[in-house]
Amino acid sequence: MSPTPQYIGIDVAKAHLDVAIRPGDEHWRVANDEQDIGTLVNRLKAFQPELVVLEATGGFERTVTAALAAAGLSVAVVNPRQVRDFAKATGKLAKTDKLDARTLAHFAEAVRPAPRPVPDEQAQELASTLERRHQLIVMLTAEKNRWHLATGSLRERIEAHIAWLETELAAIDRDLDQTIRQSEIWRERDVLLQSVPGIGPVVSFTLLAELPELGTLTRQQLAGLVGVAPLNCDSGARRGRRRVWGGRGRVRTALYMATLVASRYNPVIKEFYDRLLQAGKPKKVALTACMRKLLTILNAMLQHRTPWNPASAA
Repeated sequence: MSPTPQYIGIDVAKAHLDVAIRPGDEHWRVANDEQDIGTLVNRLKAFQPELVVLEATGGFERTVTAALAAAGLSVAVVNPRQVRDFAKATGKLAKTDKLDARTLAHFAEAVRPAPRPVPDEQAQELASTLERRHQLIVMLTAEKNRWHLATGSLRERIEAHIAWLETELAAIDRDLDQTIRQSEIWRERDVLLQSVPGIGPVVSFTLLAELPELGTLTRQQLAGLVGVAPLNCDSGARRGRRRVWGGRGRVRTALYMATLVASRYNPVIKEFYDRLLQAGKPKKVALTACMRKLLTILNAMLQHRTPWNPASAA
């Protein structure tokens, strides 16, 4: 008789990790540092789990995820909102680190999300740099808004901070460009991506860092992963409006901005967008469809390693 498959949930915080195993009610906590993570990995290997599930927590999960994957364990990093919706659906309304770990273990057992390849160290560094770039843009926007309300010496101090932030942003952009140039594979993929009208450096870097599956999945799988696949909302005889949600928010945001540009300057996307508007589709629906089409084009280009060609992309 084969042993019962075991599923593990790990709730990640900056200082500690809460671990739960299902079936059963075993739970323990370890520090989120290199030494305790090594001990945790060895302990989990003894269980031979079917799957280990963690939530994406803004980077705190990267070290433990990489260590688990390096040890040959199947790991899935999932969207926190998806897990929270699962908890509500199963009647778990309270929220503590211990309960969250148990919910993740239950989610792993019931949903069994597909393990995703863990980005290598260079990809993680690129993702961290992109995260810092996003933070700088948020701070710049906030400071510029404050500048309009400030007067006198306070306005001068805000101007000095804005100048410093802009200098930092320029340095980050140089670092991003240098990181891409140092990798032959990324350099080739970046050139292919930026050959498409509407895809600039930031969008390309975001796709390389946050969507490593681009060029390896079907268009349906990729649309679902990014969160641009229309989802049904039907009940009985009612046919609800299709909606898109979930997926990788930063990729979707970058793709949206690229599509706005492409709907004006990319002949294939522009023609598709205009045709949808003429058919009576709302602008938001048409833009979402264009995002999906643009993603499909990029996926095919990387699959076949071919540059932009309007004739083959139409």
